[in-house]
Amino acid sequence: MSVNAFAEITADKPFKKLTTNRKSSGGRNATGRTTSRFRGAGHKRRLRIVDFKFHKKDIPSTVQTIEYDPNRSAFIALVLDADGEHRYVLAHSQMKVGDTIITSDDAKLISGNRLKIGNIPTGLFVYNVELVIGKGAQAVRSAGASAQIVSQEGEYTQIKLNSGEVRLVHKACFATLGIVSNIDHNQIVIGKAGRSRWKGRRPHVLGSSMNPVDHPHGG
Repeated sequence: MSVNAFAEITADKPFKKLTTNRKSSGGRNATGRTTSRFRGAGHKRRLRIVDFKFHKKDIPSTVQTIEYDPNRSAFIALVLDADGEHRYVLAHSQMKVGDTIITSDDAKLISGNRLKIGNIPTGLFVYNVELVIGKGAQAVRSAGASAQIVSQEGEYTQIKLNSGEVRLVHKACFATLGIVSNIDHNQIVIGKAGRSRWKGRRPHVLGSSMNPVDHPHGG
């Protein structure tokens, strides 16, 4: 078994005003039927409200803390906007307390700054990529993830994802410069069944081991 040393973490408790209750579904939908198998139990978690919309343009923010988020593989950062409001954002791999980040059309090309993907030179790495104009960050949000700007052609930008897939994204969509934090997340070894249970993952069972009523392979 191996664990994360959390050397980057600077706070042991979340910012209470930006957390809310999260009820575990146990893999059930609104009618109580199982729609996602082998889920249930696990440790109770508080949901951190992370800002993926980035509505505030041209307002600088200062990083206050780097925190652990039990609901995602990457670390999050508590930032304080110049207007006095606190927000949680996804931290990049080099982010540290005291850094300043900004969302702007003419932001400097440094990690953490967010700007239109059409204004980012080819070869740079981005995360928190917006796929639909104005919808907010949807892609490239897990630990250690990044997408590389391949080319700028017409109204669209070609980006290469970690999987090797090349996608076209409209140049008016926004993206954040850098690589998502917690790069070594994929090196963690769970080590024992109980640790999977803490995460809410129940044991997987072969369909052929079930009864005919429970699975097409049953019986």
